[in-house]
Parts: sequence; structure tokens; C-alpha cells
Amino acid sequence: MGSAVRICRIIGRLNIGGPAIHAILLTEGLRSRGYETLLVSGQEGPGEGSLRDRAVQKGLAPLFLRELGREVRPGRDLTALLKLVRLLRQQQPEIVHTHTAKAGALGRIAAKIAGIPIVVHTFHGHVMHGYFSRRVTRLFLAIERRLAMATTRILTVSEGLREELLRLRIGRPDTVGVMPLGLELDGFLRSDLRRGELRRRLGASPEVPLVGIIARLVPIKDHRTFLEAASDLHRSRPDVRFLIVGDGELRPHLEQQAHALGLSRCVIFLGWQRELEPIYADLNLAVLSSLNEGTPVSLIEAMAAGLPVVATSVGGVSDLVEHGKTGLLVPPKDPKAFSGAMEALLGDPDRGREMGRLARETVYPKYSHAALIDRMDRLYSSLLQARAGRRSAGQEIRA
Repeated sequence: MGSAVRICRIIGRLNIGGPAIHAILLTEGLRSRGYETLLVSGQEGPGEGSLRDRAVQKGLAPLFLRELGREVRPGRDLTALLKLVRLLRQQQPEIVHTHTAKAGALGRIAAKIAGIPIVVHTFHGHVMHGYFSRRVTRLFLAIERRLAMATTRILTVSEGLREELLRLRIGRPDTVGVMPLGLELDGFLRSDLRRGELRRRLGASPEVPLVGIIARLVPIKDHRTFLEAASDLHRSRPDVRFLIVGDGELRPHLEQQAHALGLSRCVIFLGWQRELEPIYADLNLAVLSSLNEGTPVSLIEAMAAGLPVVATSVGGVSDLVEHGKTGLLVPPKDPKAFSGAMEALLGDPDRGREMGRLARETVYPKYSHAALIDRMDRLYSSLLQARAGRRSAGQEIRA
């Protein structure tokens, strides 16, 4: 490729979750392909956790832009925009690639002002459902439609999400593509080697069924429905233990709900866990009760570990989980359906093991780190070549 291609990658924050993992792995993995990337991120919120240490471990030095937070704050947002414009004018990258909603808006506007030739934005999900009021959602939708017009390529993490964006008239079929997540899955493929660690820690015998939900404790993940489903299942399967892995703003409320439902002895809040391989190794079932999703990292990891899953059929989940084959899908906000699906798989271990085997084949190597780097390298190269072709054609016309 000759001299290194300069990229500025902008993400709202490096909180624990799929977008931050995606951005870190891309920044690190593309170095050997001839790309020099500046990773810019904002402030993580309270209780979100941070992956900055993971970035540093991989030899990265993210540029911290304090004003680039999650909340809409006009004054701080304007300051962040001005700083991004100044940064892009100084760096003059060939490509600006943004991730997450706030960074996607400010980063793309800054790239337009700074005259950056190639602008890419990844939708890891979207905020047009389940986050805000109808009035605010309509405003964000109008903004995203305008931003799409100034974006060279829009990427989604699943085909379902791509179709949804096109239905919302965000982008055009020729500018919106699918770029699946890529994760470091080797440890989950070998999770059997960690079997027993979690159970010893919890004092749970091998016969005790363990169901786990790994997600931020925020409204969009809808742990309330999960707890209601756990309460329903507890009446017929009092032996089951439910593990909630993660943290967030709703933890006190969810702990109160678990107590009110009489689940204090069978629901265990584990908080953030740095090592997830031992968690998946000892689970019988992984679940997710979200109201909206792009492609959930926790389900990919669980499937790589050979676990069957129960999840709500929202966003890109149905692109990942094939109902009846690698897991069971249920409607959102339906505790009865959720508890019934959990009971069905816990009551048929052989079926669960076969689903887990097929789940592992589904996610690996498709969602591997190496596959992501290959796909993104090809995309960047094609965009750069197209840009060079247009410049060459323009020079010939002027001549």
C-alpha cells in the first residue's frame, strides 16, 4: 500500500461493550496492514466500566476528548465539534471512521468541515427505538438522514439492522453495507478448560443449573423482564440460579426488584467481570432480554463457548441466533415466553448441547478478529482506490 494510510477513528466512549471492543481491535489489528490510526474517545459514564486499559495493553494511546460524552449538552457538544475540526485539520487523515451516535454526528460534521475525503460510520445499533420520546426520536431520525448524505459508506453489524436503516430512509442501498463484529474468541472456544472455577467460587454443585445474562444494567437491556421471567421459572424450577453479570445505573433498582420477587437467594449480582471465560464455562444457558440490539457481543461469546441461548427477537439478534437451531427467540417484554424458553432448554440438556455445538459453528470464524480485519482492510482499500480513480479522472478532464 506504500506509505501508511492515516485514519482517525472516533468513538463516543470506551465503555465495556461491543462498540469499544470493535474500535480497539480494528485500531490494533490494522497496523500490520499499513494503516496508522488515531483513536479518539470521550468520557465513560458512571457505572459503565472502561476498556481503556485493554487499549493500552494493545499498545494503543487513545486521545481523550472530555467533551465527547454520551449526553446531549449543546455547550460541550459545540466545544467537542470545534476540537474535532481542529484535530482533523492538523492530522489530515485520508479516512475518518466514526462509531456510536454522538461521535457519529459530531465526527461526521467535523470531517465535512475539515474536508476529509472519505467518511465512514458504523451503526452498532441505533437510538431510533427504545431510548427516547417520539419527539426526540423524530429529531434524531432527521439528523441521521442528513448525516447519511455526507457519509461515504455506512456500515451496520447485521443484515437486519441494515434493512431497518433503509426502511427509516437512512442512507441508500448502495451506500449502506454490513460489517459483522469481530472479536477475540479463542479463549471462549477453549472455555471448557475453565470449567468448575465459577461453581467453586459460588459454592454451586455441578447439578445446579446456572442461567446467566451478561449486559450493562441499563433500561435498553430490560433486566426487569428477565427478573420477572426468573420469578416465573423459579416456581417450577427452584433449583435454578440466575447470574447477572455487569453493572450500571439500574443496579439498585434491580436488586430491589429481585428482593421483592422473592429471588434474593437464587439471583446473584456479580458486577463487572474481567474474565468471562470462567463464567460461560459453567453456565447451562446464556440469555438476553434487550428491547433493541445491533449484534450483542455477549451472545457471540456465549455461542463461541458452545452455549445455547434464549434472547428477545430484536434488532440484529435474529441474524445471529437461528430459532430452534442455535437457541430460542422470544418477543420482547414477554416474561412468560422468556421463562418458557428457558425451561424448555434446561429441561432438555441433550437439545441444549446440540444447539451449543451448532452455535459455535455459527459464530466462528465469521465473528473472529481476523475476519474483521480482512473485511475492513478490503473496504478501506476499495474506498481509497475509488477516490484515487475519481481524482485521476478529474485531472484528465482538466488537462
